[in-house]
Amino acid sequence: MPDAPHILVVDDDKRLRELLARYLAEHGFRVTTAGDAAEAWARLASLAFDLIVLDVMMPGESGLDFTSAMRARGSVPILMLTAMGEPEHRIAGLERGADDYLSKPFEPRELVLRIRRILARVPQAPSAEAVTAVRLGACSFDLRRAELSRDGKAVKLTESEARLLKVLASHAGQALSRERLARDGRLSGNTRTVDVQVTRLRRKFEPDPKLPRYLQTVRGKGYLLRPD
Repeated sequence: MPDAPHILVVDDDKRLRELLARYLAEHGFRVTTAGDAAEAWARLASLAFDLIVLDVMMPGESGLDFTSAMRARGSVPILMLTAMGEPEHRIAGLERGADDYLSKPFEPRELVLRIRRILARVPQAPSAEAVTAVRLGACSFDLRRAELSRDGKAVKLTESEARLLKVLASHAGQALSRERLARDGRLSGNTRTVDVQVTRLRRKFEPDPKLPRYLQTVRGKGYLLRPD
């Protein structure tokens, strides 16, 4: 089921991990597993996920720290699992950016219901064909004309910058690899060329190019445009 939601299950308990993977697969989800945060980061570097089911207590990087790091990089929904059900522990997880919290032991059917409820709340990105312009703070990019403007005044883009920004804007909210950006943006040279063009683009519409708000780097994946 290539269109089924893809779930990443992160838990150091191998037995529980395998049980959850099997149960979620039986209920229509694609599932990938990881035994700890380090393995989860490796999975995230090469795969895109719709939701993460995450254990709090793990060796190495904890689930709380992992959640904080994830929130600094993107908005993939996170459902936390823990044997610690006290209110302060639930609050800590939610403060770090978790979308929901489920205490162990739990009923697998409840987990499925919570996952579906979270996914139903995630806004669906409009199709590329429906998008004609994106807002980037004081700037606006017209996809049809591949033109950038600030407060109604044109901002000069090179042909390479315009093609690259159009690719990013056509897939707003989606992390694109450097290889894909170079190919779809018809950029000559190696993937380093993409980094150079991204730096130049940021100078043209980011309020602070050193702390990009709109054109973000996604660890292990590439770049993502997140318009207003």
